[in-house]
Amino acid sequence: MGTSALSGLDETKLLIMKNLFTYLLLTLASCSATAGFDFLKDEPQVLPVEQAYLFEFDQQGNQLLLNFTMASDQYYLYQDKFKFSVSGAAKLGDVAYPDATIHSDEFFGDLPVFFNSAELSVPILQASSGDELTISYQGCLDKVLCYPPTKIKVPLNAVAANDGVVAAHLSTPAAPQTEQDGLAAMLANGSLWLVLATLFGLGILLAFTPCVFPMYPILTGIIAGQGKQLSSTKAFALSMTYVQGMALTYTALGLVVASAGAKYQAVLQSPTVLIGLAVLFVVLSLSMFGLYQLQLPASLQTKLNLASNKQQGGSFMGVFLMGLISGLVASPCTTAPLSGVLIYVAQSGDLLVGGSALYALSLGMGLPLLLLGTSGGKLLPKAGAWMETIKHVFGFLLLSVSLIMLERIWAGVYLDLAWMALGMSLFGYLLWRNSNTGHSWWKAGRFVVLTMAFMGSISYGLTSVMESNNAEHAQLNFVKIKSIDDLNAEVTKANAQGKAVMLDLYADWCVACKEFEHKTFPAPQVLERTNTMVMLQADLTAMDDIDVVIMERYDVLGLPTLLFFDPQGNEISTLRVTGFMGPDKFAEHLDKVLAP
Repeated sequence: MGTSALSGLDETKLLIMKNLFTYLLLTLASCSATAGFDFLKDEPQVLPVEQAYLFEFDQQGNQLLLNFTMASDQYYLYQDKFKFSVSGAAKLGDVAYPDATIHSDEFFGDLPVFFNSAELSVPILQASSGDELTISYQGCLDKVLCYPPTKIKVPLNAVAANDGVVAAHLSTPAAPQTEQDGLAAMLANGSLWLVLATLFGLGILLAFTPCVFPMYPILTGIIAGQGKQLSSTKAFALSMTYVQGMALTYTALGLVVASAGAKYQAVLQSPTVLIGLAVLFVVLSLSMFGLYQLQLPASLQTKLNLASNKQQGGSFMGVFLMGLISGLVASPCTTAPLSGVLIYVAQSGDLLVGGSALYALSLGMGLPLLLLGTSGGKLLPKAGAWMETIKHVFGFLLLSVSLIMLERIWAGVYLDLAWMALGMSLFGYLLWRNSNTGHSWWKAGRFVVLTMAFMGSISYGLTSVMESNNAEHAQLNFVKIKSIDDLNAEVTKANAQGKAVMLDLYADWCVACKEFEHKTFPAPQVLERTNTMVMLQADLTAMDDIDVVIMERYDVLGLPTLLFFDPQGNEISTLRVTGFMGPDKFAEHLDKVLAP
């Protein structure tokens, strides 16, 4: 009886202690939710991306439903990070998204995102059995981390062309895929050898763009400076060495930009670097004018000659280094093929395939240089006064490279006057040399051509001075913006007026940006269309933190880039322009932007 009473007492004490302990735990949990006990709070669990975003798909005839379910309400997906590409003959319609939530992102500003779940509807306009849809998406764990872009592949069932959805879209065809996105998809899905061959061919076409032009006088100046006994074999070896140096620099810089961001591209185009390069080419030009001989010490040359009697000491290493430097000349020029490779590297992180593609593109750009340099062994005079004249001409061309460097900093009427002075000096020198030749019809013909070129140089400078006011007037159509907030405000204003918007991403160090400014934008056929739009321009020359936010917000990896927004404020990403476009082609492009 006494034992039972004691046992009951112990159970009562135990019950009281349990309740007290439970009360303390609840009190601590309540406090941790308010303040002071952060160590008791639940930290969000970081899951692998495939567990954070559970994915399901279901193709119902010509409609493909994609469903993403987030592991918790702290995970979200960016709407504008969804990218779609297809293999084979498959074609897609416009993807339908659910209603998004505007989320304030610390790095990218206000963006539409999906919390909890997202169901996307993708119309399949055409597909064959075995075709695949590749989906790229990106999301974040709120205030903890952001996942890198992730790709998943979905097999497609066969859908006959014009099967329901296609017919509904005949009057409003899907917007075309941009060239750079198409190349990025080709890198992701195509045969590597086919991709490399394609990019090599595109590189050959790029060799005739203004970005590559400065390399011609550099290489030909090197060939001309090798002396009188230059064989075709050595001319080929020197040219190949130069092209390899250029290709390696171009490839490395492309990988850096794609992996680390475009702000590193701007560092290489800073005034300090550009002025340094300009001075370097001036110094090199002086050797063409005979002020000094650029060579290694005689003792070192002797040692190198013992290693190879067919090579002049140090020439190949010097040519290779010059090729490395020349790669910087073309580095700021962004074209659709280059952008396609950069987009692929940025999204996939595959540096091996991306580097191979960039290298193939660079070799294509270098092929005409290789042919020119190799032929130099036969086409350039081997001796006599003409040899000296050719060397002096290449000296003038190297000076033109210096002006091209400085144009990225001080473009305008003063540089045009410098070009005028250089042209007058070159053609005046050639007139003087021509006057010392024997009388002939060839001499008379050369005199007429050189005199016209001399007068043309003067006309160029005077025309630039007279048209400087008109050039400034042509820029008045642009509304200058600096930040994402400025952009959103201006787009909202344009939406209220029912107007489309063009955003020109510009930088002083971007050569093709200046071509747009001077050749394309002032053209009458372009002005006729842009007058109905709101024209915005963001100057990214400084590439400061605010500029970087704009670049990263719209996945811009190089300049020039033109973005277009419809009257509802949505970016028309499929009509984005990367690289220079002439007036006629650009006017046709604007017609697509303005189409209802």
